[in-house]
Amino acid sequence: MAKETENKSVGINALGAKAAYNLANITKTKPQYGALTPKWLTKFLEFKGLETGIYRVNKVVEGETPLDVLCSQTKKSDIIPEGFIQYETEPREYVLNSISTIINVDTAVEDVYSAPYDQVQEQLGLAIESLRERQESQLINNDDYGLLKNVADSQRIQTRNGAPTPDDLDELISKVWKEPSFFLAHPRALAAFERECTKRGVPPVVVNIAGGNFLTWRGIPVVPTDKLLVDGLKNPKSESGKTNILLIRTGEAKRGVIGLFQAGLKNEHSRGLSVRFRGIDDKGVASYLLSLYCSAAILADDAIAVLEDVEVGEYYDYD
Repeated sequence: MAKETENKSVGINALGAKAAYNLANITKTKPQYGALTPKWLTKFLEFKGLETGIYRVNKVVEGETPLDVLCSQTKKSDIIPEGFIQYETEPREYVLNSISTIINVDTAVEDVYSAPYDQVQEQLGLAIESLRERQESQLINNDDYGLLKNVADSQRIQTRNGAPTPDDLDELISKVWKEPSFFLAHPRALAAFERECTKRGVPPVVVNIAGGNFLTWRGIPVVPTDKLLVDGLKNPKSESGKTNILLIRTGEAKRGVIGLFQAGLKNEHSRGLSVRFRGIDDKGVASYLLSLYCSAAILADDAIAVLEDVEVGEYYDYD
C-alpha cells in the first residue's frame, strides 16, 4: 500500500507531457489535400491563348491530295489540271467554358490566425488546385469538348483480349503515327500494361521528363491520370474494371490536340485563371471569386486515338 502511495505522489509532483505540450513550440505543416494529383496532362498539352474566347478549326475537305497536280517530263503534250482547294463550309468553333468557385474568409480569422501560414493564401491555393483538378477532368470527359467524346470513329480500337498489351499500344501508334506525343492512362491501366510487358519479358524503359519518371513504349511516354476513369470511378475498389487509353499528338504546328484558355484576363493569377476580391460584407467576411476558362480542340482526326474497354484486372503467377 505504501508503494502505491509513493508512485501516486511522484505522478502529481512531476511535470507531465500533457502540461508541457502547452508551452512547446510544435512544428506545423501546410494543409495536406490528398486528392491533388500532378496534373501531367495540362503540363504536357500545348496551350493556346485566345482573345475572344472562340477558336475556329478550319479544315480542308478530305481527299487523296488537296489538289490534283501534273507529274510529267514535258508539259507540251499534257494538260495541267485546274481547280482550287476546297474548305469545309461549316467549321467547328470551340467556345471556352468557365469553372468557378467562391472562397469566403472571416477577416477576424485572417487577422488572428495567419501565423505562420497566411489563412487567405492557403484557402486560395487549395481552391486553385481544386479548379486545376476539375480542368484536367473536363479536358478529358466534358460532354462538348472532352477528348474522349471527340475521338473520330476511325480512331477507336478495341483491345484484343481485354488487358492492354504491347500489341494494343502498337495499334494505337499506327493510328497516331505522325509524331505522337504521349499516351494517357489511368494508373490501374498503366499497372495492367506493365504486367503484360513483364509476362512477355519486355519491360518498358523509364525516362525522366519535366521532373517526373514515366514509363515509355516505343519511346513515347505513358502519362498517368486518374481522370481517365475505371468503371466511372477515379479510385475503383474492385480488382477488375474497364477504362480507356489515349494516344495524343499535341501542338498547333503539328495539327494536333491543343488546350485553350482566355488570355489577358483581368486579375489574372495564372494561365486562364482570374482571382477577384469581391469585398467584405457587414459581418466582416471577405469574399474571393475564382474563375478558370478552358477548352480543348482536336485539329485533325489522326491527332488522337483511343484504346477502348481496357481491362485492368488481369494478374499472373510467375515462375
